[in-house]
Amino acid sequence: MVFEPGELAELQNRQVHHLKSSRAQSILSVLRQCLAVTGKPIALHEPCFSGNECKYVKECLDSTWVSSAGPFVNRFETMLSDFTGIKYVVATVNGTAALHVALKAAGVKAGDEVLCPTMTFVATANAITYCNATPHFVDSDERTLGVDPKKLEEYLRSASTLREGACYNTATGRRVRALVVLHTFGHPADLDSLKEICDRFSIALIEDAAQSIGSFYKGKHTCHWGIASALSFNGNKTITTGGGGAVLTNSKNIASYARHISTTARSPHQWSVLHDEIGYNYRLPSINAALGCAQLEQLPSFLEKKRSLASKYQAAFDGVEGVTFFTEPSYARSNYWLNALLLCGNNGEEERDLVLELTNSNDIMTRPLYTLMHRLPMFKHCPRMDLSSAESIEARLINIPSSPALA
Repeated sequence: MVFEPGELAELQNRQVHHLKSSRAQSILSVLRQCLAVTGKPIALHEPCFSGNECKYVKECLDSTWVSSAGPFVNRFETMLSDFTGIKYVVATVNGTAALHVALKAAGVKAGDEVLCPTMTFVATANAITYCNATPHFVDSDERTLGVDPKKLEEYLRSASTLREGACYNTATGRRVRALVVLHTFGHPADLDSLKEICDRFSIALIEDAAQSIGSFYKGKHTCHWGIASALSFNGNKTITTGGGGAVLTNSKNIASYARHISTTARSPHQWSVLHDEIGYNYRLPSINAALGCAQLEQLPSFLEKKRSLASKYQAAFDGVEGVTFFTEPSYARSNYWLNALLLCGNNGEEERDLVLELTNSNDIMTRPLYTLMHRLPMFKHCPRMDLSSAESIEARLINIPSSPALA
């Protein structure tokens, strides 16, 4: 058979589209099988309220201590400390506030640069700008979805200068004050390697643990490697307080400062109202903390169910050609907050969008990765290293339903 010019290319394009369409149908079929679809729309991640939530919130209302004072805030902080093994916990109104406070407590100042992954939720970069600092975007590792330590070290060797015990961006002359590491979808980053790099280049390590409550790195909960860490308890997280977050640290001084500035920097006194620096009204209300206490009581059960769902997904997608279910790094025990699929190949964006359209039109909510930070208009001029790995992941990654109740 002889093809006219252009006919062969058109035929090949049709074959590729058919293959992509077939794979999208296979993904939809596996999701239906794993999720026992009943006709009700399936959300990406829903909270589960099956414990003492109503009881504790009622106790809080009856006490009238519904703002940031009252016993439930202290109780929630103590329960978080006990679960994570972190000495000090400061509960905040949300995870972004916790990141902002953690950065301030780590010494980030106006004019500094803060390294952070371009592959993160916008709150990470926003919190940096709240300090009048500049986000400096770094690449991610497809094996962990966290900051790539090898690429980061190579980049810092070529793009930074150590001077008088501090790291500076050679191109801009600004101090590189900190590195914020995200535990993406609950999967811990390579913390030992990143901590070693930070120590070598005199950079503070901060863990953006917003997604990793219940995730463990080499047997220890995340949040132990950074000088400060931030958790989030938004409505779509593994446990929720409605809104809410927390700063975690093993440093008494950092904890004291974080508590002070998150409480409007008010000096302690029985009746005097004196504020000694610019502070923030960031403390978690008691009514939210009451909800969080009930959620923390159920966290082990939630984690067990989420890992069960992940195991089911892993087995089911093992037989789908060209699709990889992302599993925890070998050194970690993940909470599998949001499960993820990676499409094989370097040009998966068209197929990714086909899967997203097909699943969502069939009432199974899926979503792509966050838009990379360096693509957003307010951050497009920020300094950055080569981000080719993150760009490849962005084009091929799909989040799939992950609620514990789905197990």
